[in-house]
Formats: sequence, C-alpha cells, structure tokens
Amino acid sequence: MRGCPKLFCLPVLIPSMHTKILVFAVLLFNFARAGFCESTRCGDSTFIRRVYLDLTGTLPTAQEARTFLADVGPNRRAILVDKLLDSPEFTDFQAMRWSDVLRVKAEFPINLWPAGAAAYYRWIHEAVRTNKPYDKFVRELLLSDGSNFRNGAVNFWRAVPVKDADMLAETAAQTFLGKEQVSQWLTPFFSRVGYKATAEWKEEIIYWTHKPLNNPNVIFPDGTKGTVPDGIDPRAVLADWLVSPKNNEFNQCVVNRVWSWLCGTENSVSRPLSGKLCQELVESKYDLKHLYRFIANSEEYQSTAYPVRRIEAEVLQDALAKIFNVQISYTSEVPEPYTYIPARCRTVMLADASVTSMFLETFGRSSRDTGLDSDRNNDITESQELFLLNSTEVNSWISKYAQRLIGNWKRFEGNKVINEIYLTFLSRYPTDKELDIIKKQFSRSAVPPMQTMQDIIWALLNTKEFLCKH
Repeated sequence: MRGCPKLFCLPVLIPSMHTKILVFAVLLFNFARAGFCESTRCGDSTFIRRVYLDLTGTLPTAQEARTFLADVGPNRRAILVDKLLDSPEFTDFQAMRWSDVLRVKAEFPINLWPAGAAAYYRWIHEAVRTNKPYDKFVRELLLSDGSNFRNGAVNFWRAVPVKDADMLAETAAQTFLGKEQVSQWLTPFFSRVGYKATAEWKEEIIYWTHKPLNNPNVIFPDGTKGTVPDGIDPRAVLADWLVSPKNNEFNQCVVNRVWSWLCGTENSVSRPLSGKLCQELVESKYDLKHLYRFIANSEEYQSTAYPVRRIEAEVLQDALAKIFNVQISYTSEVPEPYTYIPARCRTVMLADASVTSMFLETFGRSSRDTGLDSDRNNDITESQELFLLNSTEVNSWISKYAQRLIGNWKRFEGNKVINEIYLTFLSRYPTDKELDIIKKQFSRSAVPPMQTMQDIIWALLNTKEFLCKH
C-alpha cells in the first residue's frame, strides 16, 4: 500500500544464545505492525510516542501512555499537544535543535570557548522558553553587540571558522534563508562587524565599526535595491529586509526547518501546505509554538505515511537512562580548563557539542561544525547494533531491570508486568498474539527465569519500533 513502511526486523548480527529469542522478537514486532497501514490516520499509541519524541525528546512513561490510551475524548490529541508545548522538556529539546543550527560549540572548528558556549546556550534556551517571536529572535542575533560572555546572542558572530564578512554572510544566508549561494549579496552588510579582545581570558567584544560602506547602494538577494544611510548599522538595514512578512524566502526557511524536525524531511511538505504554514507563521506574528501546534495537529503529521527515522543520540541516551534508572554524567578535560556535567542534567541539555561520550559519538550526535543537517548522523550502523546487542553496559542495565520485574511478577499477575514493559518501551499494549507467544515462553514456571525476562527486554530494546520514530 502506498505510504506503508516496510515491516521491521532485528539486525542479523545476533549472539548465538539469542537465536531463539530473535525469532520471538521478529514475530512480536511483525504481529504488532500488521495493521499499520489500514488507515491513513495513525493509532493513538503511535501518536503519543511520536509527538512526545518530536516535541520533547522524551518517551511517554507507562502511566502517561496508559492514561492517554484510556482517554476517549474527541480532543485528546490536541490537548496532549498543548500540554507538551508548555512543558520544560519542550524547551530543553528545542533549545538543543536550535543549538545544532546555531553551532553552539566551544572547541574546533567553532571556537566559542566554554564561557561563550554556555552564554550562547542560555540565550537560546531562554528564547525558546519565552517563545520569543522568530523575527525578533533573528533580529537580536543579527544586531547583537558587546561581550560574547555577557550577551549570549553575540556568539552568533563567533560561531564561524573564519571571522570575515564572506563567512558571516555565508553563515547568515544558510541559517536564515537556507541558501548559501546568495551569500555574496549579504557580504556588504557584514563588512563593518568588528572584533576586539579584552583582558579577560577568551572574551571578545563584537561591535559595529561605524565606518561607512564604500558603496551605500545595496542589492538584496531577491533583486530589490536599498540604501544604507550614514550613521546606520548595515546589519539593521539587512534585518529590516530579512524579517519582513513579505520575505517568503525567510518564512519558507524556518517553516521547512520546523517541518523537517517534526516530519522527517524538508522536501516532503507539499506546496499548498507550505504556503499555508507560511501564512500561519506570519499571521501569528512569528509564533513558533503556533507553528509546532499547527503541524502536530495536522492530518499530514498524524498520517501513517510519517517517515521512519532513528531517534537522536541524546534522546536515546536519555530514554535508556530513564527506563533502566541509571544516571549519566559527563566529564571532559576539553574544552579548557575542565568540564563537569552533573547526572541530573538530561543529555539533550548538554550546552556544548565539545562535551561528548562514546555513546553519543557512536549514535551520531551533531558535531555542530557547520549548522547543517549533515552534522548529525541518524543512520543505523553496525557499531550501534553491536553496542545494543553485546555491550557489558547494556547487559548490566537489562539484568538489573529484569531482576526488578521478576520481583513484580511475584506480586502481580504476569500480564500486568508484560503490559508495563510494552507501555514503557513501545507506548502500547501487547497484542493477543504477542501475549500468547510470551505465555509459551513462560509456561515452564510460574515465575519466569531470569534469562527469559532478560531476553524479552533485550528483544524489545533492539527492535526498530523502539529505536525509531514512526
């Protein structure tokens, strides 16, 4: 059927001891997905998982999934979208996405240094938290002056590998218009940006030099002509043109970006819908939450044709930490002089891309080197499969989790425990066929053996239904 994704299966690199459970896991998942394309609208279990991951970078808890699936109210999806948009998790996750775009990184090739990266991230996070209108967000970045340690937005001018007008123009064109090829038209507007050091280590002052342009007559990328009067910062003239409601290239760029974050790819938005989204953006006075809400409530977003893609490295790390009740902390000797991130900080809240880990590197976290989508690799690789299948760390997590579940098995009916596992990992209940398969696995004993419980967890963890957005 058109738009219907292929059924998933587990990777082939499986330890021999798991051969039997491999068949078990594939059967579970294929049974679960058998009716995936019967309707053009996704089911409630698919929707809750999808919208939690896309808006907040979290999985719903078993209780949250259970409550939503029991709700029969006609507006339950819209109510959930509003709830997530108002959550602190939304702010944290979207701040991470904008930090990718704006290249928040302390070390090579973006040298903001730790204090600069922290200030930049705080500014972005606060802008998302307060839902700063996007036109104001961009204008403040373009017109920012002062210390990069005290005015976070100033780091926009430092988040480049080379501090010259051509590079600044290329960065602005890519970030706000989605077109590097028009950067030559922007170069004059950034030719009067100045940099000077201070006595404080790694601090830098960004300022307008007040030097007039050699030619005050300028041409904007859309071909219209303008003038930069004496005594006026050229960046202000550019900002007036850029954030004008009539500048469809500017509107289209951010619409495409938000659409790609929620729906997979920028190119998948149809022309009529794209025009409607731009209209909604302008009429809402550049309210990005309104744009998120409009897309998340649309038939296109809630369709079964939603593209399957792996969840982000930071989101996966946080999901595993939450499910298995483990704490993840980050320490790094670089960037200078020393960086420590406490375990209470979610991975999506790492302000600086220079602070990383083996897990984040393996699962393709954004390098933030260019601000492009290619900085992040969401492909499923052999090294990722081997880590989830064979790593001592994951096996230890599964073992401890299985032990807790066996304790619950003694206190509750087995079906309740299995329901809890499915709601936790997949945000849905097991089907009757899946329960039949599980019961056969446990038919030898009233209390499931440790290895059997571990195999169930291991099997669900390694399905693409868990590892991917769908």
